[in-house]
Amino acid sequence: MRVLITGSEGFIGSHLLEKLVKKGLKVRAFTQYHFQNNRGCIEDIDKKLLKNVEVISGDLRDPFEMNLATKKCDYVVNLAALIGIPYSFKAPKNYFDTNVLGTMNILEASKKNNVKKIILTSTSEVYGTAQSIPIKEDHPLNSQSPYAASKISSDFLGLSYFYSYKLPITILRPFNTFGPRQSARAIIPSILIQVLDDKKIIELGNLSPTRDFNYIDDTTEAFYKTLSSKSNLNGKIFNVCSRYEISISRICYLIQKITKKQFYIKKKLLRTRSKTTEVQRLLGDNRKIIKHLKWKPKYAKEKGFIEGLKKTISWFKNNENLSKYKQSYNL
Repeated sequence: MRVLITGSEGFIGSHLLEKLVKKGLKVRAFTQYHFQNNRGCIEDIDKKLLKNVEVISGDLRDPFEMNLATKKCDYVVNLAALIGIPYSFKAPKNYFDTNVLGTMNILEASKKNNVKKIILTSTSEVYGTAQSIPIKEDHPLNSQSPYAASKISSDFLGLSYFYSYKLPITILRPFNTFGPRQSARAIIPSILIQVLDDKKIIELGNLSPTRDFNYIDDTTEAFYKTLSSKSNLNGKIFNVCSRYEISISRICYLIQKITKKQFYIKKKLLRTRSKTTEVQRLLGDNRKIIKHLKWKPKYAKEKGFIEGLKKTISWFKNNENLSKYKQSYNL
């Protein structure tokens, strides 16, 4: 069984690549072409493990490349996307070109090459600020950013191919994932990079919003269970969440307690979303995925969150890792 992972050089993609290879699956890793041959998070993976991976580079927006990438693949996991919410306000077309047109190219190529199972990766951002708690999969969708709008469009495009062409589509909707290798743009790494660099004043955006966090191992396990499931999951959407919410201010407190480093928080305008675009609360309902896939978060509630946070801090404490990620963090 060969699995194509698009966005394999990203945070979730690289961890999923590792898991699938260790499970004995053949993996074709599709990465965004870079003239310097930069393979992102793949560079952090054990080189011995990568010997069993076929790594190819290209562009999701090119239908010819996607047709070649999906050939002789049984399963496709689409994790490629533009994900930085702040940048989506400045360059919405880029987000639709990648997240919607790119998805369409994957769907067309998968249809042509008779792919047996396709997993599209959505996001909890499609719900906007929670209107009811916990958020179920049928919660109203509300795009509070061009990024969210592009992901809603991608989801519905995928479902249209399921209904129109019987394409075997399953949509996973991860809530906020965290862990080693995560981009410095995300909230937990952005705090850690400043704290572990011994900054006494930490610059952040809004502290009151709450999020439902998954440690990376739980997120990748949801993808693996979806791939390996014998059940008919076609046309179904699943939240991937812990059903535990925590505020940004509480995260800062826990990081301060774990690292034993004292710091003060300064609100930075560039990292602050407006009232109309800020998603104030996300708390997911995971009963559907537990029922259908027997998936359950191992890093559950605050105890599990702290365990995952400690592992993340330990990884970022490594001088080589910290140095590399500091370079990509713009204060």
